[in-house]
Amino acid sequence: MRFPLRCTALVTVGLVLLPALALLRLPRPRAEGLGRLLPHAALLQSFPAAPGRPVPQLWQQRLPEVLVQQLWSQQRQLWWQFWGQDGAGGAYLVLPLPRPIRVGSIGLPPHSLEVDGLLVVAANPLAETLLRDQLKRAPRQQQGLQQRCLDQLQRRQAAYWTADGLGAMAGPMAPLLQTFQEGCVELQLVSSSLQFEGEAAATSGLVAPAPAASAAALPPPLSPDLLLQVSGQSLQPLLTGLLGRQLIREPLVSAYGLQESDLDLLQGSPFLLTLRPLARGPFQAGLELVVAPRGDRQAWLRMLDGIAERLIDRGMDSDPAAASTWRDDAGRVVGGWRWSGQSEESEGPPLLQLFLGPEPPPFRSPFADAAAWQALPALRLQARPQALAAVSLLPSQLPMPLQQASSLELLADRPGVGDGGISRLVGRLALR
Repeated sequence: MRFPLRCTALVTVGLVLLPALALLRLPRPRAEGLGRLLPHAALLQSFPAAPGRPVPQLWQQRLPEVLVQQLWSQQRQLWWQFWGQDGAGGAYLVLPLPRPIRVGSIGLPPHSLEVDGLLVVAANPLAETLLRDQLKRAPRQQQGLQQRCLDQLQRRQAAYWTADGLGAMAGPMAPLLQTFQEGCVELQLVSSSLQFEGEAAATSGLVAPAPAASAAALPPPLSPDLLLQVSGQSLQPLLTGLLGRQLIREPLVSAYGLQESDLDLLQGSPFLLTLRPLARGPFQAGLELVVAPRGDRQAWLRMLDGIAERLIDRGMDSDPAAASTWRDDAGRVVGGWRWSGQSEESEGPPLLQLFLGPEPPPFRSPFADAAAWQALPALRLQARPQALAAVSLLPSQLPMPLQQASSLELLADRPGVGDGGISRLVGRLALR
């Protein structure tokens, strides 16, 4: 009797192992389909199944009314929306191919196509044709950052963007975000806040390994008397995109006499930038930039003297009581600069405070000493988006949840050596 028992055991093991081995060898349709879409996406976001919640607006817009509730109630996996790189076709709805369509009991919705186990529904016939033509090209193999983003999008709620997507959302602010041209973040709703963590790079298609996790903690929400506060190791991440544009760089040289060495001084020093709301007067907000100067102080003084000469040539008047405070034809203070010590206890070098708008209150450094300035992360941002939007200081293209958020905190750092220019991102968005 042992022989039949052994036979039965072997057959059972074979019936279990052979299909398992086959599944391991064959690519998952969902992974293959999303991997084919990723190279053609400017923005791509994943969402968890939530059949107990109201049907999302995108589902109602892309699916026939008779199918919307049926397919939404059957949804048990992640689904996605993405925008193409041209942005002309609107958002595509992407979901695992529903069983009724897979078995043929219902047909494909209008303007839709199958992509390796996924149903992709376009806004119109033109967008559908455009995507079909793009998918005919051999898909490139994702590596590095893109592969890690693809893995996140397949497993959890996440968002991926490229330079095209970032430019579409950020509008005129896009040059300030040159360091974050491509990236992805995992999203998690905690109480009334949306928390996110991920990575971003200054160029597309980087194959560098993921940056090490940063130990720095998120800053607290911004004080109500400020609209925005940004600080960092240097201004280079913010200014690279701006100074790379001839339209901006040329006037800095011709109108203000700034040379390459002057721009290097500005970009290479730790900074603190704040935007303060103004209740009255011709300005909506006052901009203040405090720099902890690196390099030869005489070079800074020469740069400021050169700017002062150009301002006088342009008809600006300096305040007799403070030679570096400038007034317009109506006698209103419109900007200036001044030097200040870090604190009474600190022996570090003085800080340079520059401002646009009325003269700000006396500067009080949130950083205790020179060492604290040098230890700043690559970029730390605190903002009140809803308040910024109320005075039209946010691009209208930004997603509405961001514009309506009461606060935003973001930390971007490069904690690892040899990370290929990839930044680690951690942030929090208060939705109400």
